[in-house]
Amino acid sequence: MKKIIFLITIFSLSAMATEGAKYTEADFIKKVAAEVKAQVDKIKNTSVTDLTKELVEKDEKIRLQELELQKKEDQLKTSESDLGKKYAEFESRQKAFIGCIQRNEDEGKGRVAQLVDMVSNMKPQKAAEVLSVQEADIAVKILQMIDAKKASKIFNFMDKEVSARLQKQYLNMKR
Repeated sequence: MKKIIFLITIFSLSAMATEGAKYTEADFIKKVAAEVKAQVDKIKNTSVTDLTKELVEKDEKIRLQELELQKKEDQLKTSESDLGKKYAEFESRQKAFIGCIQRNEDEGKGRVAQLVDMVSNMKPQKAAEVLSVQEADIAVKILQMIDAKKASKIFNFMDKEVSARLQKQYLNMKR
């Protein structure tokens, strides 16, 4: 709009400046209208071209951003899939490990049960000799599973220091 007013002002001044050429009011209006139309067409064409270029550039930027987002999404899906596989593998290994620990505990309990049977069938003096040289934890587990009367007889045949140590550990285990 400012350009149109500017053009009209220029034409008015140029018409006044040219002394030899006189325009009638109708000629002046036609001339100004033609010039305004030419300028508007030029602005329109330039603007449409510039606008088209700008839209094409923005469309290209959006397309590139969409491609980049798609790549990131694909990477996330791949990472998620890999993480899921690693998690499943970890769970599998964990179950195997826990199963192995459980199996070892069960086998250990079975071995202790066998020792309990063996010690229960021994005479108290012989059982005291065997348990005195055994690791304290194992000896206490065995004594814990033996009949209380039999355990007391075994304690009587043990060395006093060994008996005291095992009885203390036995009491602490009971708590």
